[in-house]
Amino acid sequence: MFNFSSKLPNVGQTIFTTISAKATASGALNLGQGFPDFDGDEFLKQRVTHYIEEGFNQYAPMTGVQSLRESISTYFNKKYSLKINPDTEVTVTSGATEALTASILAFVKEGDEVIIFDPSYDSYAPSIELAGGVAIRLNLVGENFSIPFKKLEESLSDKTRMIIINSPHNPTGSSLGEADWKRIATLIAKRNILILSDEVYEGIYFNEGNHFNPRKLEAIRDSLISVYSFGKSCHMTGWKVGYFIASENLSYEVRKLHQYITFSTFTPAQMALADYIGEKMDNFLELGEFYKKKCDFLVEGLKESRFKVLKPSSTYFCLLDYSEISSLRDVDFCMKLIEEHSIAAIPISVFYENAPKDQRIIRLCFAKNQETLERALEILNAI
Repeated sequence: MFNFSSKLPNVGQTIFTTISAKATASGALNLGQGFPDFDGDEFLKQRVTHYIEEGFNQYAPMTGVQSLRESISTYFNKKYSLKINPDTEVTVTSGATEALTASILAFVKEGDEVIIFDPSYDSYAPSIELAGGVAIRLNLVGENFSIPFKKLEESLSDKTRMIIINSPHNPTGSSLGEADWKRIATLIAKRNILILSDEVYEGIYFNEGNHFNPRKLEAIRDSLISVYSFGKSCHMTGWKVGYFIASENLSYEVRKLHQYITFSTFTPAQMALADYIGEKMDNFLELGEFYKKKCDFLVEGLKESRFKVLKPSSTYFCLLDYSEISSLRDVDFCMKLIEEHSIAAIPISVFYENAPKDQRIIRLCFAKNQETLERALEILNAI
């Protein structure tokens, strides 16, 4: 038998896989894993079929299909008044997670420190570990899950190579404003630190105006890698099409990794997405309003429940505090929800290295059709 030591000894099956498998086996309503239970636009599906039938089935360019990169540039100019060079600053990847991983591997070396904020997306820490880096994990604070700026400042050192910031934030639904980003820019000024900005939910924002895009701050633009996802924006998570935007010199380095990880992304989907942005730009611009209606329906529907709702300002996730219902730890409470109430949620503690001991919070995904949300309310209000 081959003897080996694992490069990720502390990584096992994710809670998402565990919860979804248990929910499927028991027939439970699944509001756990973050994907819609409805399909994407018919136009988009027809365009993929069109390009497949027309023979566009070979490798796309490594950086992405030209028309898609140009469409992305047009979108950012229209929504954020940002001028993005489609040739040197935009790269299409096989999902946002690839872009995140390639960015970490491109710049983090043995012994480098990367600051992440818990609760955090579960791919960050393993990617840092694979790169030989050390994840410095700081807990977000308060019911608004705000950045602990004093601790952030104290954590910065000559070893700090990167800070990963996720806004709009999964799993909490919180988001950073311009003032937050300016404080971050001040902290890293004159330091050799990169910002990896995970903005896969940039289109799902509920407050007035748009999500604040940190690329609008010239002070950090050259130190910023911004990551996005069409899976989230188009209700097509299984297509795994994402992209990142960065300055030419940063893009050059991340592209080196991208070309050896996947090289290119599914060609017909890229071409279809380019058409979709061109023909249906309003679908992207109105995405926040689309999900706000679902969010409001869920939040309003839970007002008479025993859960305390932590209303999100973004994403398609909502947190529920169940401390008035049970003293069980959140993993056990989620198992009980499946077994006794036939509904699946995600325990928020799995997004932490050291979760607050008195925290009793679960995450629901409301990217669901009306019938699913109505059924979820029936179950949750009866608990």
